[in-house]
Amino acid sequence: MSPSLPLLLAAALALPARATVEEERLPRAAAAMPAVIDAFAGLVGDFGHDWSKARDAREAQALAREYGRRLWLGAKAGIRQRGDFDDRPLYWGRLALTRTLREQPPGFPIFAADRAAALDALEQASRGMDEVDFGADRKTLRILVTGFDPFLLDRNLDQSNPSGVNALLLDGEEIEFDGRRARIETAMFPVRYADFDAGMVERLLSPWMRGKNGKPQVDLVATVSMGRTGFDLERFPGRRRSTEARVPDNLNVPSGASRDDPRPPLLDGRPIDGPEFVEFSLPAAAMLAVQAPYRVNDNRQVTVVPDTQLSADSLAALRGKIAVEGSGGGYLSNEISYRSVRLRDALGVARLPVGHIHTPAIKAFEPDKTARIVDQLRALLGAAAATLPQR
Repeated sequence: MSPSLPLLLAAALALPARATVEEERLPRAAAAMPAVIDAFAGLVGDFGHDWSKARDAREAQALAREYGRRLWLGAKAGIRQRGDFDDRPLYWGRLALTRTLREQPPGFPIFAADRAAALDALEQASRGMDEVDFGADRKTLRILVTGFDPFLLDRNLDQSNPSGVNALLLDGEEIEFDGRRARIETAMFPVRYADFDAGMVERLLSPWMRGKNGKPQVDLVATVSMGRTGFDLERFPGRRRSTEARVPDNLNVPSGASRDDPRPPLLDGRPIDGPEFVEFSLPAAAMLAVQAPYRVNDNRQVTVVPDTQLSADSLAALRGKIAVEGSGGGYLSNEISYRSVRLRDALGVARLPVGHIHTPAIKAFEPDKTARIVDQLRALLGAAAATLPQR
């Protein structure tokens, strides 16, 4: 006998979902840094109240998107008002919201797919992806910059990320130079392999890079992450992941690859197609003039099979070689660099300046150092903008 319709419907309805690995860190984080975790306690409480009264899937998704937007705008306002160069309230506030959405039932019987859609709406809105808006002035240059969440939190639970601080502080900022103006718009990416495999990078960048009538709607795209001792402009991103299991993502998911077995990530359910190496198009010469307070390096160091390091003079020198690490490494910072440059080529906008900037690393939370990093990033973007043709 086939199951009855009520039983089938009951089976399809989503029970409260278990918290993710990221969300499970919240109690320890609350004990270790209560002021950071409490920064958006009121917003989280209001969301829980409103979520419990949502009447259907459409209202639930709209509610999730609206609270994600409030979190993003609140984080931007808060970091500027406090002047503390702290991106962590945004990260932990988002996790408190997603845990509420995941574990607390709304005011109607919700299906798993509807809960997933609400989670996606909250994630995208709380990362500034819905807020990218360059305005109507066609003469103002447009610079799109991305950052990352804090990561490796099981090593430093109180970790901050200068690229995330940069995204919060520079979003909507306008740079003036030589009688011209450039506007910076930003967004934030998670440190999770699954989101990259699902095409999150392409989903954000494609509309802006494709543009209209073959002309991009942006003049420069710079992806940014935390890296090494100085600033590195990553010239040759590689196609493959190669981080070992000891360097997982924020869900403690390993890359599934290694230096001995580098593997391409996924896109549309298949290994991403493209050359083993691509070359960025940032105006490196101008950016290399900004050498203080940290050194800026045009990084050409890559690793190829069989685990051999080399410094490439050109993309042609890498032809026929299999990537182990691009100049940006074998983790998600190299991957966002590869995906964005690959997308530039796939869309036929090879002249669009696109590339990745690694910032100096910080240990846990170092606001004074982060302030210097953000100031120099602003100067680097200004130097790059000065090379761009008039719109």
